[in-house]
This record gives sequence, structure tokens and C-alpha cells, in this order.
Amino acid sequence: MSEVKTHVYFMPGMAANPSIFEYIKLPEEQFETHFLHWQIPLKNEPLEDYAKRMTTFIEHDNPVLVGVSFGGVLVQEMAKIISVKKVIIISSVKCNKELPKRMVFAKYTHLHKLLPTGLVTNIELVAKYAFGESVTKRLDLYEKYLSVRDKYYLDWAIDAIINWKQKDPFPSVIHIHGDKDGVFPCINIHDCIKIKGGTHVMILNKFKWFNENLPKLILEN
Repeated sequence: MSEVKTHVYFMPGMAANPSIFEYIKLPEEQFETHFLHWQIPLKNEPLEDYAKRMTTFIEHDNPVLVGVSFGGVLVQEMAKIISVKKVIIISSVKCNKELPKRMVFAKYTHLHKLLPTGLVTNIELVAKYAFGESVTKRLDLYEKYLSVRDKYYLDWAIDAIINWKQKDPFPSVIHIHGDKDGVFPCINIHDCIKIKGGTHVMILNKFKWFNENLPKLILEN
């Protein structure tokens, strides 16, 4: 009799599409992988309502949710709505206490409202918001990964992360974080699996570590 597979749903980071997971390979005899896509938010849609809408794309009971960056925030909100086997976040935060000072400052000054997100055709600008670094040599690469350039979505996403209401870490979340993360500096992050040399885009350049360790993290009790 064949063993029941574990269903794993992957949620990319802000403005990114599921191709950021192209190097992640889980053993097919144990896991079935699924990829979630960002939807354009409804007008003034709260993050909680957006998360509820995103759960309609989950087609299996008790799945594992894996989210990168803002996608990590989203899967934690989704896990409040549906039963999940496990939540794993990568290059993300578990509560608003882990946000960097510049984001907390933006929350109270509303400076993030002035960001030129209308310049969504400028991939370098989008990359800086989404990946925390400027792009020059890797411009073509980031054009491939950052395909969600709707101005309303970007404004909504930036506002949602800055104003996230989660005060305390979500119970039993597995948090994987790079010690060189430029978007969510490691100094603010607690209780995580720390990856030496990992940046905010380590899902792309540290994929060997993830392929080796994700199966164990998913299956362990």
C-alpha cells in the first residue's frame, strides 16, 4: 500500500512568482508540492481577509505551508484560518516586534505612503523593495522572479507588512533566517534556524541547504 504524501504549499515573497522555488526539490515519494500565486488585493482589503481568500486555493487537508518574506507573514495568517500540519517561514518575521526600526518608523510617520511604487516598470526599484538589494548584473534574473508589478498590490503589500498586528510569535512556527538578511536584519530575529551567509534571497542561492534540510524539518514531530 502506497504511503500518503505530505502536501506542501509554497508562497513566494512580495512581488515574486513561484519560480523563486525552482531549485527546491523535495523527494517525490514523500511530498507533493503546490505553488501559490499572489492575487491582486480588493480595495482596502485587510490582510486577514486576504489570507482567508488565499486559503481557498488550498485543496488538501492539514497541509504544510512554507512562506518566504512577506509570503511568510501571509501563511501565518492563513494558518489562523485552516488546520495545518506545519508552518515554515524563510527570510521573514514571526511578529511585529521583529520588524526593523525603519519599518516601525514608517508605521508612525506614514513615510511608506510616499514610496514611488508607481514606477513598477523600474525592476531595480521593485527588486530593492522585494529583495532588499539593488540589481545590476542580475537584472534579467530578477525580471524573471519579480513579475507582480501592480501598483495597488505593491502599495497594499508594503502597508500590510508595516502595519502587521501580530504582537507575539505564532506558536510552533519554524523560522529559517539568514545572518546577512538586509530586509529583516538578523539582530531583530529570535528563535530561528540561522543560515550562515544567508541573505534575503537565500531561497535562490542556498537551495542545497533547503533541499537537504526541509524534508527533515517538515516530517519531524
